Amino acid sequence: MIVEGFAPVSSRSTVQDVVYRQLRHALMTGRFDPGQTLTISSLAESFGTSHMPVREALRRLAAENALEIAANGSARIPAVSLERLDDLCRARVALESLAADLAVSHISAAEIGQLKALILEHEIMARRGSVVEMLGKNQEFHFLLYKASRSDVLIQLIETLWLRFGPYMRTLTLHVEPILKSESGETFTTHHHEALVALKAGDSFALRQAIIADITATQDLLRELCRED
Repeated sequence: MIVEGFAPVSSRSTVQDVVYRQLRHALMTGRFDPGQTLTISSLAESFGTSHMPVREALRRLAAENALEIAANGSARIPAVSLERLDDLCRARVALESLAADLAVSHISAAEIGQLKALILEHEIMARRGSVVEMLGKNQEFHFLLYKASRSDVLIQLIETLWLRFGPYMRTLTLHVEPILKSESGETFTTHHHEALVALKAGDSFALRQAIIADITATQDLLRELCRED
């Protein structure tokens, strides 16, 4: 089975890193179903590469706890559970609210403008019913904000959490698709607007609260979806 959306890799000097980065982004944005098996041969065909760079990328991702590797070398997307969801969200609240707090003192006017543009793009994608693109804009918003913290350590830790959160993003994607056909996409950017207002006012407390509310609102929704499953 060929996985759509991956760009062919041609440069041998960068092939391993490119395969790793593309797979990592796909996992982080919920491109794969919880419990789905990824075989080396199908991924190699998708990338147009040999098996080796795919195998190495899967090993690296397994080391980050984003995948589970079987004895035959194939990879499995972790299953979702309430316990793992709560554990991840607890860590996300701690680290992402800290990054947001630090961002208040360092963010530039240009970055605030970019955040505003991302909110608008997020809402446009929602009105179009483009769930994958909408969630992509959501991710861009969060990481642009967190990078304004100027803390490389925090960014690396947050990226790892989002990577492990991938199966839950996939669950969220499947749930949001029918909602966009009947509701306004602006309901998904409420906390982003609150964060932007707090940033402009230099209010670190309000910004932390907006980010925490954004994470916990998603957590509450996912808890219901996990129970239904």
